[in-house]
Amino acid sequence: MATCVTLGVEEEYLLLDRRTALPAARVGRLRAAARQEPGLAREDVDSELLQALVEVATPVCADLGEVGAHLARFRRSVGAAARRVGCRLAATGGAPLMADATVPVTGTQRYRELRADAAQLADEQLICGMHIHVAVPDRQAGAAALGRLRPWLPVLVALGANSPFWGGHDTGFASWRTVVFGRWPVSGAPPFFSGAAHYEERVAALLGTGVIADRHQLYWHARLSDTYPTLEVRAPDVQLDVDSAVTLAGIARGLVVTALREGRRGARPLDPPASILQAAGWHAARRGLTADLVDPRNGTPLPAADVVGALLDRITPALRELGDADRVTAGVQQLVTAGTGAARQRAALTRGGTERLLDLIAPDVPEDGDAAPAEEPSRAR
Repeated sequence: MATCVTLGVEEEYLLLDRRTALPAARVGRLRAAARQEPGLAREDVDSELLQALVEVATPVCADLGEVGAHLARFRRSVGAAARRVGCRLAATGGAPLMADATVPVTGTQRYRELRADAAQLADEQLICGMHIHVAVPDRQAGAAALGRLRPWLPVLVALGANSPFWGGHDTGFASWRTVVFGRWPVSGAPPFFSGAAHYEERVAALLGTGVIADRHQLYWHARLSDTYPTLEVRAPDVQLDVDSAVTLAGIARGLVVTALREGRRGARPLDPPASILQAAGWHAARRGLTADLVDPRNGTPLPAADVVGALLDRITPALRELGDADRVTAGVQQLVTAGTGAARQRAALTRGGTERLLDLIAPDVPEDGDAAPAEEPSRAR
């Protein structure tokens, strides 16, 4: 087995009112309730831009089993805390229903400034992602690896698509979160980087424009972390279930390890034009796995299952060394055959309406006995 390459995962969830299923601005109350949960530490649960969002973060993990155990713990314990404040914890990339009133921002100076600078965009950040941090030896190796894995990020968008609904409507997209997040000035696929100096040069140039205030606003689908010695993959929506999240975490680690290995060998990297990657990412967000994807090797359309197969072929040697091959391969097969979160959400709505959809994205956490189902919203738009 390869030398251990550690990883960690952050997940964002929506807080939905138990009665109306509308986003509920109760993250402060939820964090207080979470402190009463024996399975949670204070640092496990954090706030996000809007007060109807909550974020969790695993500790550093050595393997995918650890990742899965922590994510299951979070969903169970934070879900119980959410119930105590009248909410359901929803694992979906975008708010399926919305009230006419906006959700207030969390009261930090940075978030207040974001709201002042881009009010409508900030108000629409009722979106939830999954961020996978993979350890890299140093920033030089990490930046070069980032350049090598960027052509495959649209495939992660497609595999991780879990936000088809927005404000009471079907958007026609598998990952509407990708579209919403893509409205920020620095987003989507990152540029190609040859190494740390090139990365810092590009970041300095962006900061020099004055358009973004700080490095936190580098909202690329993957970037170097400024807090941890990691490469952070940010392309997927939050996943409906822990198994899907673990699968995507394994793919991300496999991509990073493969890129690091290629960098050590001096292999020539793929470097598609930015316009091709932008189109590929948009198309992946639009269709998920239900149609062709853009083959990153030549920029042409290919059935989604074939592009996903090419991704697996690329990372399988790394997956085998990490001991992840069977788990990740089975998880990918499940996503291809059973459908992404977006496909499963649409199927749930078709079969059982809003109540069935809510049961899928926000499974109830019993407190003292069975929980009553949430009432169908009446004030949604």
